[in-house]
Amino acid sequence: MFKNIKDSQITISELMLPSHSNFSGKIHGGYILNLMDQIAFACASKHSRHYCVTASVNKVDFLNPIDVGELVTLKASVNYTGRTSMVIGVRVESENIQTGKTKHCNSSYFTMVAKDENGKNASVPGIILDSEQSVRRFSRSITRQEQTKSRSNRFKSSEFKMEDYLNLIKEQNAKIKIAL
Repeated sequence: MFKNIKDSQITISELMLPSHSNFSGKIHGGYILNLMDQIAFACASKHSRHYCVTASVNKVDFLNPIDVGELVTLKASVNYTGRTSMVIGVRVESENIQTGKTKHCNSSYFTMVAKDENGKNASVPGIILDSEQSVRRFSRSITRQEQTKSRSNRFKSSEFKMEDYLNLIKEQNAKIKIAL
């Protein structure tokens, strides 16, 4: 079974309140991450028609701060489907409601896994790639998965060779104090 991407897309907006702010008066990043996880869950569950859990979050860079009083809009879309998992792309924008100026605050990719009523992994419908953008996003997800596997294997304790990284570390703000 295959589903159109647009049928699972979700958008939510929320006014940022003082209770969401950190000590510098900006919206707390943890609060935004919570909203991102919620919308990724909603999008994945809508697509799969199953309860979904977050398996991983790929790199979150906070590009622009969000101020109290701004309207934050989160958009989620299924970018990739595996057998039981989905990659949900989440984009966060904020809008100054007085000036109408919007800014891109961050984007991230949530890998969500569908679960059946017994807590076992459940199969998910595939997605119909109907635009160059959807093919690009799907392909990017495949490439990201391959890079993650390669990175994980390279730094496994059984595979890691410290000598290969000593010159790299010498150029950093660190000092090695291991008897070699």
